[in-house]
Amino acid sequence: MKRISIGISAAASLLATGALAADLPARAPAYTKAPAYVEPVFDWTGFYVGGNLGYSWGRSSDTTAITNPAGTVLFSGTDRTDLNGIVGGGQFGYNWQMQNWVFGLEADIQGTDEKGTHGYLCPTNTCIVGNPLAALAVTGPAVSEALSQKIDWFGTVRGRIGVLATPRVLLYATGGLAYGEVNSSATIAPVTTGVSAVIPGINSTNVGWTLGAGVEGVIAGNWTARLEYLYVDLGSVSGSFATTIGTTNLVSNFSSRVTDNILRAGINYKFGGPVVARY
Repeated sequence: MKRISIGISAAASLLATGALAADLPARAPAYTKAPAYVEPVFDWTGFYVGGNLGYSWGRSSDTTAITNPAGTVLFSGTDRTDLNGIVGGGQFGYNWQMQNWVFGLEADIQGTDEKGTHGYLCPTNTCIVGNPLAALAVTGPAVSEALSQKIDWFGTVRGRIGVLATPRVLLYATGGLAYGEVNSSATIAPVTTGVSAVIPGINSTNVGWTLGAGVEGVIAGNWTARLEYLYVDLGSVSGSFATTIGTTNLVSNFSSRVTDNILRAGINYKFGGPVVARY
C-alpha cells in the first residue's frame, strides 16, 4: 500500500505541473529590428547627354579705320559694343568618378541671338573732301559708319574636374577650347544726304578658349540638373568694307576682339549603371 500511495502522489504532481504550464501565456517571438534606410548613392561614371538654356553678356571691342583705296588713313576710332542675348543648345560628355572626385570631358554647341551695333563719325571735309575753290566753297560732308556684329553660334570642348559636396551634388571647374562664328556688317552714309551704302556681312569662324564653373545635382533616377557660368574668348575678327559715296571711294577696316559671359541652366541624362540603394 505504501508503494501504491507514493506512485499515485507522483502521478498527481506531474499532472498538476502540466496543467499549470498549459495555463501560462505563449512566449512572444524575438523582435528583429528593421534595417536602417540609407539614401540611394549615385554613380557619376558614365556617358551623358542633355540640353541647356541661358543668357549671355557678350562684348566686341574694336578699332575701325577709314582709308582711301591707296591705304591712307583718313579717320580712325575705337569703341565697344554689347552683344547680349539668349543662348541655347545641347551638350554631351563622359564622367569618371574616383571616390569623391569626378573627372570628365564635355562638348557643346550653342545657337545665339547675341548682337549689337555702334557708330563712328568721320568729321566734315575728312573722309569726303569738298572743293574750297568753287564759287561757293564746298565742304565735304561728315560720314557716319554703323558697325553691326552678331555671334551666330559657338561651341566648346572642355575638361571638367569636380568634388562631391554630397554623393548627389557635384561642384566643378571647367575649361578648354572655344570656337564660333561672328557676323560683321556695316552701313556707311554721308550725314547730309542720308543716302547710305549697306555693305554685305563678313562671316568669321574663330577659335579661342573658355573657363568656368558650375554645380550639378541629381534630381531623379539618372537625371541631373546644373547651373553653369562660362567665360568665352573668341579672339579677334577683322575685315574690310569697300564702298563708293558719290565719286569718293572709301575702305573701312575693322578689328574686333569678341568675348562672352554666359550663365545657363541645363539638364542631363546619364546612361549606364543604375542608382544603387544601400541598406
